[in-house]
Amino acid sequence: MTADMQQVYTDFSGLAALRARAREDQGAALDQVARQFESLFLQMMLKSMRDASFGGGLMDSKQSEMYRDMFDKQIAMDMSQGEGIGLADVLKRQLGAGISMAHSDLAPEDYLGMPIVAQPKAATGAAPSDAPALLDGSPEAFLDKLWPAAEEAAAKLQLAPEALLAQAALETGWGRHVMRHHSGDSSHNLFGIKADSRWQGEKVRVSTLEYRDGVPLKTRANFRAYSSFEDSFRDYVDFVQRNPRYRDALDKTQDAKAYFGALQQAGYATDPAYAEKIQRILDSEPMRRMRQTAAEDATAI
Repeated sequence: MTADMQQVYTDFSGLAALRARAREDQGAALDQVARQFESLFLQMMLKSMRDASFGGGLMDSKQSEMYRDMFDKQIAMDMSQGEGIGLADVLKRQLGAGISMAHSDLAPEDYLGMPIVAQPKAATGAAPSDAPALLDGSPEAFLDKLWPAAEEAAAKLQLAPEALLAQAALETGWGRHVMRHHSGDSSHNLFGIKADSRWQGEKVRVSTLEYRDGVPLKTRANFRAYSSFEDSFRDYVDFVQRNPRYRDALDKTQDAKAYFGALQQAGYATDPAYAEKIQRILDSEPMRRMRQTAAEDATAI
């Protein structure tokens, strides 16, 4: 075991180190998260085994139970290193399949508010009926394809087009996690707008993570489905303009940071870091290059 992998369960600096590593290498961070989960599982298993025993001997005391508990926690952590029991490998395969490691503009924790989208199983030799409209998760392709629709929608809100694109990028992981129907067809929902009783259009039901008192919880919900990404942009504009609770946000569209802050405050998303994550995408390298290209094109006209 290498020195940097050696841990003790009382080391509380591990979370900060893990967050720092996630910024540099998401794959390595995923490996550590999976091993920590395996360690917790082993701790629970050992505790259950202890609880199922017939009790100790004459030398047992509260102090001995405390030290035994400390020993079990350290043993569980040590067991999860190296090959472990295999649980960490299973978790890495499942979680890693849903995150594009090639694009680091979204940090691992940014995916917590995102719908959980399983990859559809298309029939042999067939592709989803709207395959040309799908996005591959590339920031460049995402921005290039959606810029015209974003520009049209943003003009109605008096908001910068890149602000809408940043929000859509967060909601969908640069288009990689657009919700799908069971058939595999795209819902084209770019903004995570749910389908409540007022919605009369198509719906898609998927698993998603909602924040309750700051804690992400898995749940299932109905979301709106559209025939195109352009319809998604148009419905987003209509949604925020018609809803009275977003009135304060609409008064701040000249400042994207203030707009998303007000949108979050009004309850658009349950993620307490929603506005901060959008701002981080707005400051990302793909966005910077897009703004530079747009400025050059405007100068050339």
